[in-house]
Amino acid sequence: MSSHSSANNIQDKVCEVEEICQTNLSNDHKKDNEKYLNKNPITSKFHEAIIEIKGMTCHSCVNNIEETIGRNDGIKSISVSLNKSQGRIVYDTSKWNIQMVVELVTDMGFDAQLLQTQDYSEEKLTDQSSSVLLKNDDGMCKSEEFTVKIGKKRAKFGPTNDDSIEKRTFSVEGMTCASCVAYIERNIGKLKGVHSVVVALMSSKAEVVYDSLVIAAEHIADEISMLGYRATIIDDGFRNHSVLNLLITGLSSGTCAQRIESHVVARKGVESCSVSLAASSAKIEYTPTFIGPRDIIKIIEDLGYSATIACHDEQLKRLDHSAEVAKWRTSLLVSLLFGIPVMGVMVYFHWFLHTPMHPEVQTPVFTPALSLDNLILFVLCTPVQLFGGKYFYLQSWRAMKHRSANMDVLIVLATTTSYLYSVTVIVTAIILRWPSSPMTFFDVTPMLITFVSLGRWLEHKAKGKTSEALTKLMSLQAKEAVLVTRDDDGRILSEENIDVELVQRGDLLKVVPGAKIPADGIVVDGKSASDESFVTGESMPVVKREGSTVIGGSINQHGTLLIQTTHVGQETTLAQIVRLVEEAQTSKAPIQQTADRIAGFFVPMVIGLAILTLIVRIFVGFYIMDAEYTDKRTNMEVILKRAFEAAITVLAIACPCSLGLATPTAVMVGTGIGAINGILIKGGEPLEMAHKITTVVMDKTGTVTKGHPRVVVIHTLVLESSLSLLKLFAAVGSAESNSEHPIANSITSFVKEWLNTKEWASVRRFHASAGNGIVCEVRNINNMLLSTTEKNEPQIDSTIKLSNGDVKLIKNGHYDIHEHIFDDKKPLRVVIGNERWMTKNGVPVDEYVENLIKMEQIAGHISVMCAINGYLVAIISIADVVKDESALAVWALQRMNIRVILLTGDNARTAEATARQVGIREVFAEVLPNQKRIKIEQLQEMKERVAMVGDGINDSPALASADVGIAIAAGSDVAIESAGIVLVKNDLIDVVAAIDLSKRTTRRIQLNFLFAILYNVIGIPIAAGVFMPWNFTIQPWMAAAAMALSSVSVVASSLLLKLYRKPTQQSLACAEFYKHQARLAMGDWPVAVHRGLDDFVVRRSLSKLSFSSIISTITSMFDSQQSINRITPLDRSVS
Repeated sequence: MSSHSSANNIQDKVCEVEEICQTNLSNDHKKDNEKYLNKNPITSKFHEAIIEIKGMTCHSCVNNIEETIGRNDGIKSISVSLNKSQGRIVYDTSKWNIQMVVELVTDMGFDAQLLQTQDYSEEKLTDQSSSVLLKNDDGMCKSEEFTVKIGKKRAKFGPTNDDSIEKRTFSVEGMTCASCVAYIERNIGKLKGVHSVVVALMSSKAEVVYDSLVIAAEHIADEISMLGYRATIIDDGFRNHSVLNLLITGLSSGTCAQRIESHVVARKGVESCSVSLAASSAKIEYTPTFIGPRDIIKIIEDLGYSATIACHDEQLKRLDHSAEVAKWRTSLLVSLLFGIPVMGVMVYFHWFLHTPMHPEVQTPVFTPALSLDNLILFVLCTPVQLFGGKYFYLQSWRAMKHRSANMDVLIVLATTTSYLYSVTVIVTAIILRWPSSPMTFFDVTPMLITFVSLGRWLEHKAKGKTSEALTKLMSLQAKEAVLVTRDDDGRILSEENIDVELVQRGDLLKVVPGAKIPADGIVVDGKSASDESFVTGESMPVVKREGSTVIGGSINQHGTLLIQTTHVGQETTLAQIVRLVEEAQTSKAPIQQTADRIAGFFVPMVIGLAILTLIVRIFVGFYIMDAEYTDKRTNMEVILKRAFEAAITVLAIACPCSLGLATPTAVMVGTGIGAINGILIKGGEPLEMAHKITTVVMDKTGTVTKGHPRVVVIHTLVLESSLSLLKLFAAVGSAESNSEHPIANSITSFVKEWLNTKEWASVRRFHASAGNGIVCEVRNINNMLLSTTEKNEPQIDSTIKLSNGDVKLIKNGHYDIHEHIFDDKKPLRVVIGNERWMTKNGVPVDEYVENLIKMEQIAGHISVMCAINGYLVAIISIADVVKDESALAVWALQRMNIRVILLTGDNARTAEATARQVGIREVFAEVLPNQKRIKIEQLQEMKERVAMVGDGINDSPALASADVGIAIAAGSDVAIESAGIVLVKNDLIDVVAAIDLSKRTTRRIQLNFLFAILYNVIGIPIAAGVFMPWNFTIQPWMAAAAMALSSVSVVASSLLLKLYRKPTQQSLACAEFYKHQARLAMGDWPVAVHRGLDDFVVRRSLSKLSFSSIISTITSMFDSQQSINRITPLDRSVS
């Protein structure tokens, strides 16, 4: 069946379904369908299981489950729904049973429970559409989700699903204060199909989550524009493909555009293509895995058109507020043309001649009712009122048209009221032929607009400084790359400079000294060092050699590198960091949401206060009259002048901007500083919450430890005269090179580096026994040793220095063998494994060796025995070594009065040894992946504020459940998606730094709020004349200056965060820590070990019993008992 006919048949079936719905499907039809199912039982070797899955937090969880389970042999298909928390799995019953399928999901760290299982038949689904239409209570059809499947074609219909929910980011220009934010959120949030909207004042962006089946992104942008702001779509938040913007020349008609679109979309990997004839541009969305930008440009050029990359400077301009700075700078200069003369008139006539208080010194013009100073002020004020205030009038009109009010409304009310009042009293005085010119407020308009322009110019310059960190990160991206081609022998055939946006996955790029690395990749040739300080916060250059990974945006130091790209465009580490920081600066902290609500009614409240001030001042004016004016001005003139002056001053001094800027400026600076230091904070909420943390729960593997098992101790058991170390390691390494076990990998890595060899001796008759060990024959050891670097035999117990850590070498010589067990002419029989494997292969193990094994186990090591030709020759201990900074990080957290808990799936003995090394008192070991989340919830029920630190897929449910999830960037993508804070460097000190940065930023937000609130609480009463009895009043222009400077002061306060320096190992380490470290080295540290979620302490021990340790044990038992009493037991059967 052709794809065209399949599509027609699908359409026909959809039409049939629609007809059924229109005729109100009867209950008889439902019964007939049930009878059909009963008469046609289906048996199959495939079963379909519907499983409830709890613990999923995002689409990364969905993708991870589908990919991990779907690649197993015997799993026919899997579909997971995040909204329903369910998974549908079709599996082969000859290879799987339902319990195994459920355990697959559970092992990934999620709670899984079987809901339903049934036979699966693809044949039946080919002939029928599943999930029939049913009537609801009103007799109308309700459509459950159903699928029409013909052959391999599948069409899905039904109610809204996850695929129709999209998130778009809009650039919104023209916002001035938090009132604008509340105004946009309120009106756009009312649109049908819009699920949520978050507007960021500082970054001039709005993030809208909406149903694309109900409303289009373009319509949302139009709605924002109708509210009086300029809105454009700048990115798509839910899709994983890249976007390419091109400028195309040679377009002559709509046919050309359609031709390009059809050819480009036909290529695999292209999601969409939109060509604009008017703009001569194209926007292409594509998947970099299948196609690259150069491939797309070649398609267009093959059609006879020319295509080039479009410029992308809009984002940088938006971040540095250059357009806004230029606009308000121009406004300020124009305002000063009138403002400075107005100030001169005020100084001369009002302050020197005192014309308002002494009408007799006025200089009349044509009539005594019009003085020279009022005429000059009228001439200077009118152009500003009519033209200079155009922006404020437009913005306030748009706001009032939609029944809203913002800062611009206050400015317009103040300037318009003062101007109209002044014109009115002058005209009235001229008509009624007053003996002197009245007191006016012509000076308010130019002075107010001048100070507002000054304030906003300074404010936007300061705002540009707050996003400086993000701007620097974006500027790290290289502009060009050197693309090279090589022949089969590795010789470079050609070099070409290309735009970095044309780089594709798999390209070979040349990076010269001093150049920026264009994209993430792997070094295939060359050696150098890379400066990654701005990307990861690592201050020292990182050595790069063949096989090393490089990060796009880092700077190559002194050598030339040839790299092969692995991630390009929006997939690079730098692009993801920029995206995370942008999202963080767009999101809102809970305290900011409160501020926006206050700002929403602040302006109407101020207008009400101004009207109230006007009425009260008029009323009070009839009872309180200054004798200074009694003989020179009429009572009514003085009363109205003072009443209007107070009301205008109230309008001028009130400032919702300082409230609206208090949080986002601090969040923007704080997240930017964090990003520069390798701490990615995903928004204001985790930033605000982190400083409240009372308990930090840490995973062990990859978090407290390095996550890579390595050889740590070697005990040799024979004399060197019988077997040299070089030959021993060569034989053991060659034997283990045939195994894929992690322990084997650790041993072979050690041997490779220590012997500096890439070749192994020949291995035959290799046999591996799961859980026991290996046995094989090794030949030609001498040939292997010829290729190794010459090494001197260690004569005594020593330490072997390697790149990934030291290996302790202990020479026991327990077996006194006086004969050579190594014969160059005969193969060596090598046995490596546990005691049971040695016994099975005829190798005796005595009590001395057993004690050595137990000693290593107490230290938390995994030990294997090595035998050659029937003799035990060595014990090799492997361990996942604790990170260098772990003990310091734990100690620093405890100094901050934070409780630290180790939560791991590892065995109790190993977990205890790790905890003792780093100074953790509480351990929950042998915890299943789904139990980690339960433990977090238990702690939260005890009113603890919990931070979870982890790196693995099985940590993701716990990371999502914690108040703050902190993920190591070296871990899985799912963990990173679930966390609120991501540490770019694999460094636990950054956990301390993240909490410390949160405290500093939150304290700065609180100070900003305090200033903003006190400014308005104190300023508005002063402006209203409350302190007039004490001769303390201010003029409207003074209020305008105070209002302008208030916003600038808040932004400047937030900029002080740029002085922050994060804690480092050098700054945290002190004499007290070194004493603590010495105590840990002695093993003098109490540890309470729990197994699973059981609160019964299965192990509480110290390795040394001194008087001080006994006292410490008693103290720790008392402390631990208190903590245990706070934990509610969940299930004592889990152990």
